[in-house]
Amino acid sequence: MGCQMRLKLVIRGAATILLNFLVIIASAADPSHPFPAHTPYAPGSILPNHRTQAQLDDDVRAFYDYWKKYVIAAGTTSDGRTMYRISFGSTNPARTVSEGQGFGMVIVPLMAGYDANAQQIFDGLYEFAMAHPSHIENRLMAWEVPEIEKHGIDSAFDGDADIAYGLMLADAQWGSSGTVDYAAAANARIAGILAATIGAQSRLPLLGDWVNDTSGKRYTQFTTRSSDFMLGHFRAYGRFTSDAAWTDVVNRTQTVIDSIQATYSIESGLLPDFIVKAGKKPKPAPGGFLEGPLDGAYYYNAGRDPWRIGTDALINGDATSKTEVLKMAAFFKKVSGGDPMKIRAGYTLAGKPVRNSNFFTSFFVAPAGVAAMLDPGSQDFLNAVYDAVRNDHEDYYEDSVTMLCMIVMSGNFWDATK
Repeated sequence: MGCQMRLKLVIRGAATILLNFLVIIASAADPSHPFPAHTPYAPGSILPNHRTQAQLDDDVRAFYDYWKKYVIAAGTTSDGRTMYRISFGSTNPARTVSEGQGFGMVIVPLMAGYDANAQQIFDGLYEFAMAHPSHIENRLMAWEVPEIEKHGIDSAFDGDADIAYGLMLADAQWGSSGTVDYAAAANARIAGILAATIGAQSRLPLLGDWVNDTSGKRYTQFTTRSSDFMLGHFRAYGRFTSDAAWTDVVNRTQTVIDSIQATYSIESGLLPDFIVKAGKKPKPAPGGFLEGPLDGAYYYNAGRDPWRIGTDALINGDATSKTEVLKMAAFFKKVSGGDPMKIRAGYTLAGKPVRNSNFFTSFFVAPAGVAAMLDPGSQDFLNAVYDAVRNDHEDYYEDSVTMLCMIVMSGNFWDATK
């Protein structure tokens, strides 16, 4: 190849890089809700009061800087834009699950204004999700990447629920006239969730689009995962789409929560990882139902419940969610004697620690802090929880949940539709 030809190729390559850079700059928009947001929560709720608001904000910034190690460049789109994925962490860094992609797509737009690259990263996370669709409902994401046929190339409810909420945050943050039409993408994702992962009669979240909600035997529209009870998301979907179906989902979900608390966890208020027979008399799933022997206990799925339900009470001021989550808050305060370092890694619904749970992990502690925010009498406990988790670094799952809980506990979570 002659020198002249090589020079032309170099110039052409440089021009392409410059063009892509200019496209990114042109599509970036100033955030409408820059971090820190300082959102007013429901009357009577509390924040940690042993640190100033500026310190709380700085704590979130510091944790975010650390958490970003899970954000990994993952190839490019056809027009040369970088895609991003959320790494599964030290146990399998090459793996990504839709749950993690959803966590990332909620965290990143909330941190816009601090992170100057938030919109570029968010768009890359979205493009990665779009590049790996479920083979059942292609508006949803495959639950794991790389996809493994024998595991099923299908969806998991929580990942898409957070992805949809993240798209609504992005629309509120940057508008939808840039590279990605966030509003259209959110509407498509919400429609896919409703069509493929909400039971036609139960109006409860399915485990994923792989569940046959009409003729399944073991997994049906009446078998559900309590950590998928994202009440605040459901309310926001309803406001965003003007679809009353989401009100039915909220009401049915809260009915199931109330039934479990009244029948199986009167003292603790805890919910099991999985629930069966949710049509008439909901009950904890038996061991080995889907993931392991503790499927009917408060374990590594249900540990998210105090954060999800508590956030709904804080943002929407819902009295039912507040009552439900205060039962959990009271349990954690009592069982730990006010010392969050004594909260164990899993409990039976009767409130007894499960086997091999005698260790501290922020995964179970940070959500308890969100629950405590609804009880003004738990100020000291909330402060202790916050101190226990704000500098605690573990792995992808624990750190992502803690990151989200710290955003809430610092007063910086906001609703995409308000």
